[in-house]
Amino acid sequence: MNKDKVIIFDTTLRDGEQALMSSLSVDQKLRIARQLAKLKVDVIEAGFPVSSPGDFESVATIAKEIKGPVICGLARTVEKDILACAKAVKFAERPRIHTFIGTSAIHTEKKLRKTEEEILDIVKFYVKLARKHCDNVEFSAEDAGRTGVDFLCKIVESAITAGATTINIPDTVGYTIPEYFGSIFDALINRVPNIDKAILSVHCHDDLGMATANSLTAVAHGARQVECAINGIGERAGNAALEEIVMALKVRNDLFGVTSDVDTKEIIRTSKLVRDICNMPVQPNKAVVGSNAFSHSSGIHQDGVLKAKKTYEIMTPQSVGLKENRMNLTGRSGSHMVKARLLELGYNENEFDMQTFYDRFKALADKKGHVYDDDLVTLMESKSKEDLEDTYVLEYLNVSSGKGTIPTATARISVGGKMFQEAACGDGAVDAATKAIDRIAGYKLTVEKYHLDAVTEGREALGRVSIIAKAVEGVFTGSGTSTDIVEASALAYMDIINKIARMKKFKRKLPVEKEFL
Repeated sequence: MNKDKVIIFDTTLRDGEQALMSSLSVDQKLRIARQLAKLKVDVIEAGFPVSSPGDFESVATIAKEIKGPVICGLARTVEKDILACAKAVKFAERPRIHTFIGTSAIHTEKKLRKTEEEILDIVKFYVKLARKHCDNVEFSAEDAGRTGVDFLCKIVESAITAGATTINIPDTVGYTIPEYFGSIFDALINRVPNIDKAILSVHCHDDLGMATANSLTAVAHGARQVECAINGIGERAGNAALEEIVMALKVRNDLFGVTSDVDTKEIIRTSKLVRDICNMPVQPNKAVVGSNAFSHSSGIHQDGVLKAKKTYEIMTPQSVGLKENRMNLTGRSGSHMVKARLLELGYNENEFDMQTFYDRFKALADKKGHVYDDDLVTLMESKSKEDLEDTYVLEYLNVSSGKGTIPTATARISVGGKMFQEAACGDGAVDAATKAIDRIAGYKLTVEKYHLDAVTEGREALGRVSIIAKAVEGVFTGSGTSTDIVEASALAYMDIINKIARMKKFKRKLPVEKEFL
């Protein structure tokens, strides 16, 4: 093996799935596995074959259809587990059996009720059994982070002697800290006589928020496989996040001196797929793949990035699959950023007085919080207060929905002093409401994103809805707030309708929207 390469072992479909409310279907797992192959991970841990017929089918299907990565299945040190795993992965181009047993005192004494000698015998016997069915065998010492180093060395030596080709040292409960974890790897490398016969691996959980730090420390101390998951999903607080591991190794190659074969430009696409299929949102400030990861709001930061991106970006958005970073226009944005955005929107410097316009921008930003491109165009094009007034005003909204009821909405909208009323059915209350609005306004909108937040707490909390929608005139963002979610959605939709009306009045179109997460 190339000692300068770190094997990326993805466990999204096994450990990651354990964090979900319900199991993924075979088709869902296959979609994720295909994308993982495009991402060029080295190993896909496809599941735990003996755990259920569905999991067995998923592992077997992935083994048959996915080419490139090693396809791995998990098995306890139990005969039926290992035989089921061998059967499931046998059709893979490069199969692997991953077997494990608890080795810490609390696992051996309380869970397994075995002595250390009995554990050693079990490891020898079942690793040999796995090796009879597969040339690629990984052994994990479960809860290695809380296992005595002397016993851990014996376990590792025995597993390698029995035929294990990869030895995994898991911090199963996220208990260790980097300095101590590194010392475990130092001890294994210095004290296990046959350690050179296997690849050392690491699998860390994030219970104390140190999964990535512990994994990278292991790499610095000799580990050459990292087990991780997309978006860091996994049991309890999750696993080390694949995107964090890979990008840390890439950005800080000067420290680690190792590489991976992962195609980093597929990271965002993979993150979004896992997010959507698993129905697990990614927090905005999540490293590498969060919506704010390449977003700048501070005027000082924006000025720095405009002059030289590396002042505040240690990696480029393009390196992980995004087209651009995002400059948020808020009350903290400086006039240089506002001017740069106006120029991007197609305006010339001689069309506006920056100081006058910036004062108007600040007033709007203080009122709205976040200013979008469509808001800037409105500010630029408006000549009077009337230009800023809404063309369409929602006067009345009634929605009927429920189990066994076809969702129906009736909307009454004032347009230039005239009242119009329409009704529509839809796939849910919000869909019915927006369709009724569409019948009056006549615009063809495609909703790209819909997001709901609770602004206040309690049963009567205010809900804020944000909608991003496409129209012929461009991409627009609308927001609405109400204690009624459907009303908040309708108000957000009406916000977009009025922005389009202004754009049509100004006879302008927005430029093509940049792609953001």
